[in-house]
Amino acid sequence: MKKSIVWLASYPKSGNTWTRIFLANYLTNAQSPVPINQVHRFGMGDSIVSTYEMVAGRKINPSDISLTLSLRNKVLRGIVANNADVNLVKTHNIRSKAFGIELIPDQFTRSAIYIVRNPLDMVISYARHYGETIEKAAEAIGRSDNSNDADKSTVTQFLGTWSEHVDQWTKPASYPICVLRYEDMLNDPQTAFSKLLEHLGVPVETDRLDRAIRFSSFDEVSKQEQQSGFVERSQKSDRFFGKGKSGYWRGELPDDIADKIMRDHERTMKRFGYLE
Repeated sequence: MKKSIVWLASYPKSGNTWTRIFLANYLTNAQSPVPINQVHRFGMGDSIVSTYEMVAGRKINPSDISLTLSLRNKVLRGIVANNADVNLVKTHNIRSKAFGIELIPDQFTRSAIYIVRNPLDMVISYARHYGETIEKAAEAIGRSDNSNDADKSTVTQFLGTWSEHVDQWTKPASYPICVLRYEDMLNDPQTAFSKLLEHLGVPVETDRLDRAIRFSSFDEVSKQEQQSGFVERSQKSDRFFGKGKSGYWRGELPDDIADKIMRDHERTMKRFGYLE
């Protein structure tokens, strides 16, 4: 059994989908933008109900946490069973345990790519995506028991607080972890995405890189979503792709909520340059 999983990990609404769209365009050397509704073909998720049902051999109740956790190792073992050198797997799960079960087991893991985003911006996108008020979203990302509840297509995902999630995913591991800041991806995508490709062992070709960045740009994916919709859009939100900017919290986040987030996550925000 190869340790072939390369985790594409992030807290929700932090740039995971953008990264996967870029990789789809780069890895296929696309000459026109890869349709966003085909991106799932280039990196599977670790929480898809149909995969859990496949290893269970029957229909399951996605909300049965005990059952889905008991199946998780079988799901991951099934992913690496194809004997590929690399299996890209999207996750929002924290790199820790849930009810004693290791969510990101070393035995299947080749490496990880972790994307971190300023929680002051992230929380606005998070609230819109999950159909919550900003107040509730800010409270949720400060709770250790925060999770994405199961639905008909996805089993429960265990998040923890924003700080816990970032700290767990960026601490030393037995495998390499490439950490990217969302803000650096926006400001200098050539450097950031080159780092990602080098981590994967994929040669960086300048023209191909520039084209994949252009094909995965916010304007391009927003246009595609407007024309064709997006299968990953939450039913609680009118769109998946919001603003795709950094620093816009200053005009949208009430002062008391911004202060709460900065208090709750001060140490980790300072570590990543989000607080002076």
